[in-house]
Amino acid sequence: MELLGAATTQFGFELFKELNQVNKGNIVFSPASISAAIGMLLPGARGATAAQLRKVLFSEKDTENSRIRAEEKEVGDKTEDIHHQFQTFLNEISKLTNNYELKIANKLFGEKTYLFLQKYLDYVEKYYHASLEPVDFVNAADESRKKINSWVESQTHEKSEDLFPDAALNSSTKLVLVNVVHFKGQWDREFEKGHTKEEEFWLDKSTSKPVLMMTQHQSFSYTVLKDQQAKILGIPYKNNDLSMFVLLPNDIDGLEKIVSNISPRNLVEWTDPGQMEERMVDVHLPHFQLQDSYDLEAALAAVGLAGALGPRGADPARAERAGLQAQRFLHRAVVVVAEDGTEAAAATGAGFVATSVSGCETFHCNHPFLFFIRHNESSSVLFFGRFSSP
Repeated sequence: MELLGAATTQFGFELFKELNQVNKGNIVFSPASISAAIGMLLPGARGATAAQLRKVLFSEKDTENSRIRAEEKEVGDKTEDIHHQFQTFLNEISKLTNNYELKIANKLFGEKTYLFLQKYLDYVEKYYHASLEPVDFVNAADESRKKINSWVESQTHEKSEDLFPDAALNSSTKLVLVNVVHFKGQWDREFEKGHTKEEEFWLDKSTSKPVLMMTQHQSFSYTVLKDQQAKILGIPYKNNDLSMFVLLPNDIDGLEKIVSNISPRNLVEWTDPGQMEERMVDVHLPHFQLQDSYDLEAALAAVGLAGALGPRGADPARAERAGLQAQRFLHRAVVVVAEDGTEAAAATGAGFVATSVSGCETFHCNHPFLFFIRHNESSSVLFFGRFSSP
């Protein structure tokens, strides 16, 4: 699963850079959710499109190894490896625990009159736990849309609503592929509500807004990035299965420079347990809630998936008659950070048509920062975001 974890980190950061170019405010999305949706596209892809999809699902290092192994293994075997990693990851995620709630669910909604290739349906059910539910897009497209949105809401405890907006689906829609992620976890050590006070959060050097700032003085995983003029803090959730990592620049306006200078591999290396050290840290972290929706077609094309979303793109059904093409690739994510912990949810849908305290460090998040929530066993990034404005 480490290879998949590195790939979700790489893909998440590359996608963040694209979203960052058109959105200068807060950003939040789920690399794990989007990657799983892409994984479900792969069995129906061929040729250059399949190569694009595999590139997203493998890290840079593993992509190079794949080229070397290409002479020794069939393409189908390599694809099987990708699906097996997702299968292992989803099995690990589904283990019950009393320390947090974490669910990743996949589902297919298909036009009831359309003949889908059984091999594809078997693949996604085996590796992605995704079953096919027949719906009537031809005669009741809007009712089908509402049914899909209702399923997404039920899987995310109503945290992700209306994934598919009005008119997003129509009578030509044949298949909708949906992935949802929901996480609710308690901090390993909660922030005391009585210590939360209003402080100024600086959007830039001349503009600030009030924010409720949580505080805690404890031992945390911590590292200083001297070359980048920044620092990283790891805040564990109960049982240490998951952690939130926060990358905070030293300067109020230093985040953009860091984003342009670092690589996805940097994030993997910097947050490796062997690279971080336990230090006493005085933490100030905003109480915040982020939510956003994206039509990811342009952003995914920019990171190398243009062919997978066009008329000659992935055909996830591979029916015996006319092929399908991706119509919409939508994603919605919500993250709530409070004194007791974090609640986060995300959904991805693809539709187809034919400062200083003595003796410790200071980590004062009173200006824009990056954060991501990681499943530590697999190193998979569940949520990635930027907080730049209350």
